[in-house]
Amino acid sequence: MTGEQHLDLGAGDTRTVPSADPSRASSVSSADRGSISVLLPAYNEAQNLSELVPELAAVLARLTANFEILIVDDGSTDDTARVLERLAFPRVRYVKLRKNTGKSAALAAGIARAKGDVIVFMDADGQDDPGEIPRLIASLDDVDLVSGRRANRNDRFIKRSTSKLYNAATSLLTGVKGRDFNTGLKAMRREVAMSLSLYGDLHRYIPILARWNGFRFAEIDVVHHRRRHGTSKFGSSRFLRGFLDLITVKFLTTYTARPLHLFGGAGFLLGLVGSGLLAWMLVLRITGEQIGDRPALLTGILLIVVAVQMVSLGLVAELVVSLRRQRELDAPIERDVTY
Repeated sequence: MTGEQHLDLGAGDTRTVPSADPSRASSVSSADRGSISVLLPAYNEAQNLSELVPELAAVLARLTANFEILIVDDGSTDDTARVLERLAFPRVRYVKLRKNTGKSAALAAGIARAKGDVIVFMDADGQDDPGEIPRLIASLDDVDLVSGRRANRNDRFIKRSTSKLYNAATSLLTGVKGRDFNTGLKAMRREVAMSLSLYGDLHRYIPILARWNGFRFAEIDVVHHRRRHGTSKFGSSRFLRGFLDLITVKFLTTYTARPLHLFGGAGFLLGLVGSGLLAWMLVLRITGEQIGDRPALLTGILLIVVAVQMVSLGLVAELVVSLRRQRELDAPIERDVTY
């Protein structure tokens, strides 16, 4: 698959470059790319893993001799462990979690154990094509994180439609350009993976978190298949959780270092409205009108009280941030060179 792909390099720099030639990417040596770790979070995907793992191992073997396939079993109740024992590939690692903790926690467990210089995320349902991995890795010449954009997505109409709305809202609120943030197929440099703090459902926003940490992000079109076996493990509740997590990500990436701007700003607006109402009540009282039974009086007092609480909360949050800064460096350093 050749042609052109658009790489968003951040700060408004969008560059069009030739797509990676699969034949060239397949010849990339381990000396050029280093080691590769592929993480597959899996929950009751035994039948899919029995087909996917051999295909994935064959693709990686053509890339480098130094690779590993790390399967994180997220509390499966099927025959996942038995299937992997039967396959017994030498470069396959199997991590079994005690219970089902969700995709973000499974990815975090995999990142903590991955040894590769390049780390690839991939779903275990068979919808991601292992043959696209060489193209993703080749694209890391220009960026730090590459997502596989599902150009022709093989999912139900409702899933495709809600995904478009979700991606548009995410791009609008965060300012990060992208059309498929939640794709399961991603390749990244090791330092990107190590910078991620994944919990809840934050795996949906990995590109946003990476850009927040100063890394460059791009998308390229990839092949997307129908699920091979089984059914999706995500229900309709994922849409509400996704919206709430979007608010979380917006807060984390915008106000983590300056929480008073959020809470203080909201408090200022509430206080301004409350002060206006009380000023109005004062004028009425001076002119001789009774104000004790007016809702505006109680509303104004309530808004002032809430405004003071919001500002106080912002100040407490600023204190927490100040204490954290004494232990951590907020400005991530890419390199420190002495000539």
